[in-house]
Amino acid sequence: MKKSTLLLLLTLLLLSCHDAPESSPTYRLQGAWILRHELSPIGLEWHYSTAGSGTDCIIYEGDSLLYLCQLSRTPTGLVFIPFSQSVVTIVDKGRGELLYLENDDPRPLRILNDSTIDIQRSGTHYQYVRDDAIYQEWGSEMCQIIVSELQNGTAPSQRYVLSAKERQQERTIQWFVFLLAFILIVALAAAHLAIANRRARRQLQLQLQQIQEVQENRPQEVRLAVASVESTYFASDEYAALQKRVASGERLTAPDWAELERQLKAVYPGFTSQLRSLYPMSELEYQTCLLIKLRIAPKDIAMVLARDVSTISTVRSRLYGKVFGKKGGSKDWDDFILSMAK
Repeated sequence: MKKSTLLLLLTLLLLSCHDAPESSPTYRLQGAWILRHELSPIGLEWHYSTAGSGTDCIIYEGDSLLYLCQLSRTPTGLVFIPFSQSVVTIVDKGRGELLYLENDDPRPLRILNDSTIDIQRSGTHYQYVRDDAIYQEWGSEMCQIIVSELQNGTAPSQRYVLSAKERQQERTIQWFVFLLAFILIVALAAAHLAIANRRARRQLQLQLQQIQEVQENRPQEVRLAVASVESTYFASDEYAALQKRVASGERLTAPDWAELERQLKAVYPGFTSQLRSLYPMSELEYQTCLLIKLRIAPKDIAMVLARDVSTISTVRSRLYGKVFGKKGGSKDWDDFILSMAK
């Protein structure tokens, strides 16, 4: 009994699924449609085009509003006469059948293909074809004119000329304005960058001048004291251990670099602060300068930092150019680093 009841339920479920109407995607009418063909109930036919006196054109906005006008093409653009605006309702009844209403007036609608529709009014079939070019180029302007005419109560015989030449001129002017605005923005950005660079350069020159004045005006007693501390350090076991690690090509860890900075500050108290104030250096540039100050040879610097000797040479010469604003060699940068905080 239970098995037969279950079988009956499954059969009813399958039948209900089979009989259910297939859902079809909602058809989008939005765009411009040109009347091409008219067929009366007694078999009379008329064919239309946008040439000569023109033909009817309907514009759908969001499948909810319809704008009707007469449209004809000219060598320089379009001529159209605004007619009316209607409220459109499209109900998808399923199985490809649509219920189409204009101002609540039902009118049979057939979708022949993606670009052709057939609307029946009072037994007469009107066949329209989609025209995306007209909609994209003129659709918004045409709808605005129709709405304006209806609001102003202007007679529908009023003709409007939409000039392709004027539209092209408008586009040209828009692009020209855009280009001028872009050039102005670039020019302002370049000027701001140039001013910022000049300020940074003046600040850097002032710092270099202050460093030089401090070194030149340092009393002899201080010079002798710095020289004594310097010679003591370079003869110490700490420095000998560093030299040994460098000569073996051992990579330095983060704690090693921290210890190295500590030793440098003990010998040259103002060196690291002066160095960082000169230029926002990368880690590679900063570590290269520390090793230069410790009188490590370029080939050993390259080994410790896992770089080619040519790369270390480029780093030094590039730093000289950035700081001093002129071309210089790697040796020039070395001499500057060795002269700091002494």
